Order: sequence, then C-alpha cells, then structure tokens
Amino acid sequence: MATAGTEDVEMKELPAPAAAPSNSAVTSSPPSVLQNLKEIASLIESGAYAREVRRIARAIRLTMALRRKLKTSVVSAFLNFVLTPGSEPHARLCSYLPKEDDHEMEVDTASSVVQAPVKHSLPELEIYSHLLVLIFLIDQKRYSEAKACSSASIARLKNVNRRTVDVLASSLYFYYSLSYEHTGDLAEIRGNLLALHQIATLRHDELGQETLLNLLLRNYLHYNLYDQAEKLRSKAPRFEAHSNQQAILLHVLQHHVAFCRYLFYLGKIRTIQLEYTDAKESLHQAARKAPVAALGFRIQCTKWAVIVRLLLGEIPERTVFMQKGMEKALRPYFELTNAVRIGDLELFKSVAEKFSATFSMDRTHNLIVRLRHNVIRTGLRNISISYSRISLADIAKKLRLDTENPVADAESIVSKAIRDGAIDATIDHKNGWMVSKETGDIYSTNEPQMAFNSRIAFCLNMHNEAVRALRFPPNSHKEKESAEKRRERQQQEQELAKHIAEEDDDEF
Repeated sequence: MATAGTEDVEMKELPAPAAAPSNSAVTSSPPSVLQNLKEIASLIESGAYAREVRRIARAIRLTMALRRKLKTSVVSAFLNFVLTPGSEPHARLCSYLPKEDDHEMEVDTASSVVQAPVKHSLPELEIYSHLLVLIFLIDQKRYSEAKACSSASIARLKNVNRRTVDVLASSLYFYYSLSYEHTGDLAEIRGNLLALHQIATLRHDELGQETLLNLLLRNYLHYNLYDQAEKLRSKAPRFEAHSNQQAILLHVLQHHVAFCRYLFYLGKIRTIQLEYTDAKESLHQAARKAPVAALGFRIQCTKWAVIVRLLLGEIPERTVFMQKGMEKALRPYFELTNAVRIGDLELFKSVAEKFSATFSMDRTHNLIVRLRHNVIRTGLRNISISYSRISLADIAKKLRLDTENPVADAESIVSKAIRDGAIDATIDHKNGWMVSKETGDIYSTNEPQMAFNSRIAFCLNMHNEAVRALRFPPNSHKEKESAEKRRERQQQEQELAKHIAEEDDDEF
C-alpha cells in the first residue's frame, strides 16, 4: 500500500501511463521530489544526532537544487511526514500554503493514509520545515504569506540555541529580510535584525553574524543611510578567513557568498564617502570573487566600479563592457565613459538625460552628477595637449560652458587644474591666455616606477591570499585518512563546487 501511495505522487510530478508500472520500472525511475525531501530530512536528522553541521549544510544545498520543482502538494505531504498533523507548527505552516485543487488534495490524502510515517520532534527539522515553506512562498511570489511565515519562523528560532541550527538560521535570516524587502517594509525589521545580530554574537554564531551584518548593511543602504551603515560596519566584527580547516570545509560556500556581498556594500559606502581608491579595490574583489552564475550581482559590481574609476580619472577598457551577458546592461555606462573620455560636456549631458531612468534605478545618478567636473577636466587636458597657447574665451567655447561669465569660469577651472597637477601650464592674466609647457619625457619621472611598484604589490597580495586560502585535511599530521573518508571528503568538495557554479542569481 505504501508503494502505491508513493507512485501516485510520482505520477503527479512525472506523468506516467495509466497502467500500473512494474516493480522493475519503479526501481529504475528517478526518485520524486517528495522522496528527495524525505532523504534530506533523514540527512538533517542524522546530522543533528551526530552533531555534524556539514550534513545540514549539504541538506540546504540539495534543497536549493529542488526549489524550482516544489509544488503545494509536495510541500504539504512533506509537512505531514516530518511534523505531527494537528500540532501547532504543522497547522501554522499549512495555513501559509496556497489552496490546492481537488486532484492534488486527493493525491495528498491518499499518500498520507498509506504512509503512516514516524513523527520527529527535532528542532532542526522544524526549522527546516519553516525554511522550506518560506522559500516556496517566495518562489510563488506570495510575499504577504512569506512575510507572515518568516516572522513566525524568526520568533521560533530565537528559542533554539543549538550549533546544528546555525546553518539553517543563516538561510532563514536571508529569506526573512528578502520577504520584507519584496513587500516594501524593510525598515520594520531593522530593530529585530540588530537584536538577532546581538544574539548571534553572544552565541558565537559566526555564520549568523556575517549574514545579519550583510542584511543590516543592505537595510541601511536601501534607505541611503550611509553614515549609520559605516558606524555599524566599523564596530561589528570583521570578516576574516576561518582558521579552522574543518570550518572551511563546512562553511566555505556560505562564507564566500557573504564575503562577496560584504565587499560590495563596503565599496558602495566608500564611494559615497569619496574614498574612491578603497571603493575600487572592494568592488573589483567582489566582482572577481562572485560565482560565475551570479550574473546580476557581477553586473551591479561592474557598474559601480566603472563609475568609481571615472571619478578617479581613469578610463575603463572596452573589454569591461564586452563581457559575456553584460553588453546590454552596461551600454549606458559605455556611452557615459565615452563622453568622459572625449571630454565633451554636451555629449555627457545628453547621455545623462537619455539614461536618467537607468541611472536612478541603479542608484548611481548622484555619482554621475559628480562626473561633470571630470568631464571638464578631461576636455581641458586635451586642449592643453593640442594647443601651446590658447585664450580663455576659446577654452570656454570649446568646453561649452553655458554660464553667465564663461571666461571667468574658464579661468577658475584652469587655475584649479594647474594647482591639482592635472595639466602642466601657466595663465597669462594680462593677455587672457593659457600657455602650455612642453611635454617632457615621462620616463625621466617617477611615474613608471610607481606603476611598476603597484603591479608588484598586487601580485604579491594575490599570492599571499592564495597561500592563506590553501586547505588541508583536518588532523592530517596525526592520523592517515582512510579511503572511505577520502571519498566522502571529495564528494563534499565536488558538491560545493557544483553548487557555486549553479547558484541562482537571486541569492544575491
């Protein structure tokens, strides 16, 4: 009877012929989504009893691979399997699920009658059930139900203090914030996130601290509260590489993703605070460390990095805008870069007006306003190279300064550029001229030495990071690794690599 009930669920997921399949066909057919969820529950149960966090982390990775296949009937059947029907958690979670049609309800009723599963009371399984329902509701775009479910899940999570729950809790924190962001109520949970961060700190939950710090930074930046975000970041524990080799094997993916987000938020904060050099480094690291599949995240990092480089007076290479899958999204920034490179103020204004909606959506409009001075300075640099002597009136005309007194403004701009070292020239105030000095040999200056030194420092820094990131089997100097443990470790590493490659873009 139990086999027949299982076959009904499988027929719902993968339509089969009307005739009942033979035992050999059942054996050869792939497991259903419900069966995979039951195996994940067993994995969590064994990890909870053995206190092995790696098994629970593996269960989350397997769940992310199944999230697109979830249906109401499957989630409901899984809740009947892991929770006691009629209990308070079961009734609460089932109330968030959307209503099923008659056929799906008949399938669930039949399967629940014949299965008669053994009920569990582990907190890990209860928290996982909350996480599964929350992910399903967000994927179904039922954000109001997801908001209520996430609030109930966090309330339940506060009463659980087990290290095996930390990995589940970090994912639950992320989707808790995401559900409120979709409903436009992100400011409501700021105090709760701060309280959760304090709890995670007191419990020495490093993964929870990293996740909640990112969520708080995202919360502040969503409302342009950059000063508060910097105060929190400066006082919160810093992101550091795990020294424990076993912790690296268990949390390498979660820490990697959290660190990428942290670098992106740090780059945005540094940009607003006019610390462009540090912002450039953070944004480039975030884009370089991000998974290949996280295209949207890498596009956002590239957009901000392009603006920062322009503010620094650099011109990004054309290859930056021609990366695979990014050409269309980076087209406005390519035209903006071209206007800055030429130094044409009119072209810059037209590009800014043409793509004003895109820049406002990306929250880079205020930064682009800062670029006006860079455009003028670039145009002035081109003029100083082309002319050995030129009147200030002609400079104002070439720069297209549309002010009340363009000659006086041109004189002020030239004076400031000379003082800052942008151009090598002098002003003849009597005749109203700008006299450019002859261009000397750049190799007679210290500029090549400085460029060479920066490249060497970059290579050495990359080498040091690679050495620090080396991983070794735990206790390899004490005991030899058995063949079974080696196979299990290699399987875990392969799953981590596969999950990084297949990670969905909405995780960022």
